[in-house]
Order: sequence, then structure tokens, then C-alpha cells
Amino acid sequence: MAASTQTTVGQLVVERPSRSRVFEELGIDYCCGGRKSLADACRSRGLDPDTVLQALLGNEPAEPADTADVSSLSLSDLCDLVETRHHAYLKRELPRLQFMVERVASVHGDHSPWMREVATVFSPLHEELAAHMQKEERVLFPLIRAIEAGQTGAAQHCGGTIAHPIRAMEYEHDSAGDALHRIRDLTGSYTPPANACNTFRAVLDGLRELELDMHRHIHKENNVLFPRALELEGRADAPLE
Repeated sequence: MAASTQTTVGQLVVERPSRSRVFEELGIDYCCGGRKSLADACRSRGLDPDTVLQALLGNEPAEPADTADVSSLSLSDLCDLVETRHHAYLKRELPRLQFMVERVASVHGDHSPWMREVATVFSPLHEELAAHMQKEERVLFPLIRAIEAGQTGAAQHCGGTIAHPIRAMEYEHDSAGDALHRIRDLTGSYTPPANACNTFRAVLDGLRELELDMHRHIHKENNVLFPRALELEGRADAPLE
């Protein structure tokens, strides 16, 4: 069924949970107020229904392909890409998901007790990722940029090599991956209960997108950025013949 201004807000989110982000940004209640048509919900907020409908349709597809050829980027540009795409996404999304996970666990925990365990896994994951990004942005990425710029001895305060902070970041990647895998298991691969409200559906959709983005994020670092940075450092430190 094609979306229109007469489609209910709730149905729009049921059809595509990622639309919840547009509604949240506009202050439209898609859960308790989900039975209102898009037109009525917009008018109550002083918004133009056609403009909001276009914003909703413009939010699709939910998962644009990540087709950037990162192997052709300089190390500095790759660091920039990770920060502007993946770190920015996490800084925006983690607080939103934290609130929603806690809300759903509190409201629906009696009927879906596994959401309470999701909350116990997500909270430390949120804290770990926030600290992880700070270490990359303040320590590791500046070191990688300095090595690429030919600044010898840039990693002296890290034991003389960037291998040490890289190993630490890879360990934290593994830890985050384990937590996301646990959340996937607990949620049955992000499958909502049959009677789930729209907030329940939206948080599961958000967790699914988080895992997908983290997979792309970690791939760029573990499989492209880190090996190339180590190789460049090795060449820079090699004795001249």
C-alpha cells in the first residue's frame, strides 16, 4: 500500500521502522498517537503533511549501500571518513537507543523479559564505544595522520609503535562485536513480538542498523586502516641501505 498523508502514523512506522527518526525529529508521537493519520498528526504540530511525507519517503532506503572504495583513500582521509560517518552516527544514535532500550525494557519487560537483558548488555556497550571513539580521535588517529605526514617518532609515547594502541582498539572491537552478537541472539535477530508497539519495533530496527553500521565501521579499521598504518610505520622505521 502506497504511503499517503491519510496513512496512519503508526502504520507508516510498522511498514518501515526507520521512519521513526523523522517523526522523532519533528516531535510527532508515532506510538501512543499512532492511530492519527499523517495529515492530522502534522496539523496538530503546525506542519505541512505533504512536506513531511516527502521527508519520510526521502528517508528510504533505510540502508544505503556503503560503496566507497576506501582502499583508494589516504590514511588521513580514511580516518576522516570513519569519524564523519561512523563516529558521528554512533554519537547521534547511541543516546537515542539507550533511552529507547531502557523505556521498552521498563514498559514491556514483564512480557518480554529478554529486553531487560538487552538493556544490561547495551548500557556498557554504549559506555565502551563512547570511550573507544575518544581514544581513536585523540590518540590513534592523530598518530596515524602524523606518520603519514612523515613525522618520525610520532608514536614514541605509545611504546615506540602504533601497534600497541591498534591492538587495544582491535580488542575493543571484538568486545563490541560480542555484545552486538548477544543482543542479536536475545532479540531473535531483532524480531518484534506479534503485539509489539511501534516504539518496540523502532528500537529493534535501530539495534539492527547499529550492528550493520558497526560491521562496516570495524571492517574499515581492522581490514584497511590498521594494516596500512602498520605497514607505513614499518617502512618509515626501516633502516636505509
